[in-house]
Amino acid sequence: MVIITFPDRQTQKEALGFLLGRFSGTVLKSGEHIVPEDALAALAEQNFVFTVRGKANDKQVAALRTAAAASVQRRHGRPKRVAGRSTQ
Repeated sequence: MVIITFPDRQTQKEALGFLLGRFSGTVLKSGEHIVPEDALAALAEQNFVFTVRGKANDKQVAALRTAAAASVQRRHGRPKRVAGRSTQ
């Protein structure tokens, strides 16, 4: 995983639209993006301008994995009514 930035908001918006569904990653509050190394070649092929800040450290990658696991494990509230049964 590597950390990248984009030169402006418009480029960032278009690049994120391209990356969605193709690669996993996260956007940090600082405006930096953690993406897999394979995403760099894909962005370059699409002529997106970006700057590589360096490799993501273990703590950043762990935070990404934790956030992904939490979104998968999150349970939604149960329905108040079960199909075929009344709530009286």
